[in-house]
Amino acid sequence: MHVKGKVCVVTGAASGIGEAVARAYAEAGARGVVVADLKTSREKLAKVAGDIDGLPITADVGLEEDIKALIAAAEAKYGPVDVFFSNAGLSRKGQETASDADWEVSWRVHVMSHVFAARALVPGMLARGSGYLLNTASAAGLLASLNSMPYGVTKNAAVALAEHLAIQYGDRGIRVSVLCPQSVQTGMTTPGPSAARVDGVLQPPEVARMVIEAMAEERFLILSHPQVAEYMLRKASNRDRWLAGMRRLRDKIYGAPASA
Repeated sequence: MHVKGKVCVVTGAASGIGEAVARAYAEAGARGVVVADLKTSREKLAKVAGDIDGLPITADVGLEEDIKALIAAAEAKYGPVDVFFSNAGLSRKGQETASDADWEVSWRVHVMSHVFAARALVPGMLARGSGYLLNTASAAGLLASLNSMPYGVTKNAAVALAEHLAIQYGDRGIRVSVLCPQSVQTGMTTPGPSAARVDGVLQPPEVARMVIEAMAEERFLILSHPQVAEYMLRKASNRDRWLAGMRRLRDKIYGAPASA
């Protein structure tokens, strides 16, 4: 799919990858770009919308009623949504001992937000015989997250969800892609050691370019760092060896855990 002439919605659009992709959609000739983010990002969101002549909508993507309202506003302004880039994300550190609240918000933002969007959009897309659902997961969803179990687990689920959508609707006019970036310089990038940064840190406009190219090819898996494909092969070919290697990487970057 080419974006020219299409109606596009981008969540998490006040900064980072979402902002860069929204700007790329506008530059590529989208008929309308709707940008969404939290109320706390209202001023940044308005700046992005103003720059690209888009429509800013505040929304919490973890709430289904907000997703429905976002899509209704987009349709009222521009007509049926052709492309929905479900991109909002967050990071909560910790392992299984992370709070229930951190697990819950990670699940709602990283998984259920994509479910809510699909529920609202799939019937119309099927009726029209076209549409594009693009979900952001993470390289951690293909591999692992060493310092955040809630992040890694829910991003893994996001990849599985995108696969299910592609299986169900990929031959019925709805294209599905999942973006699995490794380290990108965004508001979620924190100082200090990180396994994600071993292959370098990209800038959001570089990832936006990759998204546009992948959509033109209707490619399911979008990787910011090509090394991730090799890591996936290693993981699939020998899971025990891969797990041992991840433990060594954990110790190298974060230090060996204290003995019981």
